[in-house]
Amino acid sequence: MAAPIKFGVGQSVLRKEDDALIRGKGRYTDDYAPQAALRGLMLRSPHAHAKYTIDASRARTLPGVALILTADDVKDLGNLPCLFNLETDPFTGPPYPILAKDEVRHVGDAIAFVVAETIDQARDAIEAIEVKWSPLPAVTGVVNAVKKGAAQVWPDKAGNVLFDVSIGDKAATEAAFAKAHAVAEISIVNPRVVASFMETRAAVCEYDSKRDHLTLTIGSQGSHRLRDILCQNVLNIPTDKMRVICPDVGGGFGTKLFPYREYALMAVAAKKLKKTVKWAADRTEHFMGDAQGRDNVTTAKMALAEDGKFLAMDCDLMGDMGAYLSTFGPYIPHGGAGMLPGLYDIQAFHCRVRTIFTHSVPVDAYRGAGRPEAAYVIERLVDACARKLDMTPDAIRRKNFIPPKALPYKTATGKVYDSGDFAAHLKRAMEIAEWKEFGKRAKAAKKSGLIRGIGLASYVEICGVMGEETANVRLEPNGDVTVLIGTQSSGQGHQTAYAQIVAEQFGVAPERVHVRQGDTDEIATGLGTGGSASIPSGGVSVERATRELGQKLKEIAAQALEAGAGDLEISEGVVRIAGTDRSISFADLAKRPGVDPSKLNGSATFASADGTYPNGTHVAEVEIDPATGIIKIVNYVIVDDFGKTLNPLLLAGQVHGGAMQGIGQALMEQVVYGATDGQLITATYMDYALPRAADGPDFVFETHNVPCKTNPMGVKGAGEAGAIGSCPAVVNAIVDALWREYKIDHIDMPATPERVWIAINEHHRRHSL
Repeated sequence: MAAPIKFGVGQSVLRKEDDALIRGKGRYTDDYAPQAALRGLMLRSPHAHAKYTIDASRARTLPGVALILTADDVKDLGNLPCLFNLETDPFTGPPYPILAKDEVRHVGDAIAFVVAETIDQARDAIEAIEVKWSPLPAVTGVVNAVKKGAAQVWPDKAGNVLFDVSIGDKAATEAAFAKAHAVAEISIVNPRVVASFMETRAAVCEYDSKRDHLTLTIGSQGSHRLRDILCQNVLNIPTDKMRVICPDVGGGFGTKLFPYREYALMAVAAKKLKKTVKWAADRTEHFMGDAQGRDNVTTAKMALAEDGKFLAMDCDLMGDMGAYLSTFGPYIPHGGAGMLPGLYDIQAFHCRVRTIFTHSVPVDAYRGAGRPEAAYVIERLVDACARKLDMTPDAIRRKNFIPPKALPYKTATGKVYDSGDFAAHLKRAMEIAEWKEFGKRAKAAKKSGLIRGIGLASYVEICGVMGEETANVRLEPNGDVTVLIGTQSSGQGHQTAYAQIVAEQFGVAPERVHVRQGDTDEIATGLGTGGSASIPSGGVSVERATRELGQKLKEIAAQALEAGAGDLEISEGVVRIAGTDRSISFADLAKRPGVDPSKLNGSATFASADGTYPNGTHVAEVEIDPATGIIKIVNYVIVDDFGKTLNPLLLAGQVHGGAMQGIGQALMEQVVYGATDGQLITATYMDYALPRAADGPDFVFETHNVPCKTNPMGVKGAGEAGAIGSCPAVVNAIVDALWREYKIDHIDMPATPERVWIAINEHHRRHSL
């Protein structure tokens, strides 16, 4: 076997992006400051639901004010589209206007856009706009929204329901429950969260009046999708009339995939004024204007045989859409429901899925996009099954895991798992966590007045199904290699990852590979980055395009070296006759007279229709102070199956980051709205808690990879996995501690110290009566 390439696939290459970023040389959207740019600012509703009239006449006369747009000024624009519908039960969504006309439906709903010479002048104009409000009843939370007599978000959506559909076989599920030995049931809340990326959304829009052409510089997760939606659905202009450029992007987590109102308004303003317009959200605008995540309420039941075998699963899931349908909003709970059976052999399955409107910020994809919600339900339910039958959590999982010999396995929801060994990563995670010795640690903790719990979660998700991704790989005159691809890095390390794929075949150092993303003029097509698809789809495209370029270079070198192409090999940026010292460098090949330029390019397209199914086991161990409810994670182990590891360092970073996001949701993150007025109570980081380094554990991370059979490279997506396994593992550990000590079998996320303290003291109160 040949020695691994120093910088190739599987090597822990340091991120080539980091030197510039840690030196403050990153170029983000707000760093782009064309001269004489006007500043944009949005006027947002302070009410969750209200009628209103607006008069901007006085504000338009203030110094420095260039333009104020209200709903009447943009009535010819299209609405923001929802790109998902049900094939079997099509629905019609309500309009999502660029500016709300006459009526607002959530705190932060947009009613006017001000453009002025300075941001302070824009703020003065916002204050001067006269708005008369007539507040209306509001409702937040899906449980409240479906109650009889609840305030209506949309008049034509009775009971605030967008759709009410079933997945699976209801009759078979009911039959299995009828003969069950026992039934375990849980009702859980997956709370709403904010996608707290470091860089808030920002954009700069320039207009070239000679060409009637717009250039939008923006931090997003995909320039092409954004351009196409804005042009085709909203602005009603040809796509060649807009160029979208994405510089460095400081985090996305799904939320930066979508088009937002500000982008269309900036395009209108720039064209009307024939001037550049710049806008950047402050953090409170991020809370009030950006799509939020999760927000499901689910009841789930499992029918059990006497020996612990799962017979059937039945769920009732309600997903909060907010006031409008964001780009993929309805897909998140519906698509996530398809993953509810998890890693288990469950022959009969049924789920009722309802999507509900509330007077709140729209909900859409957030790291994992429905799969974390599904994993949380099934893994909390499996632990409830174990308690019901007095089995250990690992034993009941092993009893019901889909065995390797059954793969490929088609679940009751139609997903086909192609590869994996689920019991193996469970076993390894428990070994590393020293599960068998937990009792000793729990006794030691109790002597100190603390209680310990240990929990696990074995998850599976689907990813890499965004569609076709095309890569172009070209040789530059100096012998370097450039990769052109339509994915978009927002911190994942694409520059390094794609360079390693090129290095695997050409043996060139990462510094000689340049990755170009995020420019619709330079790159013809692109899906952007979401659903952990960049490496499973884009990586395969880069690998194939590099191989094609390598073959072309051998053909050119064959003439130069007077040898057969089959006798040549490529390494260290040269083509040589195998077994000899006769070679020609990449630079000399690129400069060779008469070379057809097309011979210096390779191109390939790949799409995985079947997706990939990463899976793994998280084990969390917690220590709780019953006097305060404070939780400390004292041990955390992750063993994942990602098929094949491209870069261990990049992979560990993705897993650690995702796990910390899940830990944040499990312990502290929650968007809170006023119960009666729909006010957004958690509108700043003074009110919304995020995990800090001290809140996280020292992660122990390993892989137990089984190559993926639906991906030519064998890789499975990894970007969201940490956020999928962590919530159930942490909450299962907390419930384990509470169950051991007090027989408390339930707590909802976020398991804050207050909630834990209340649960413990409620237990004491009941048992003291």
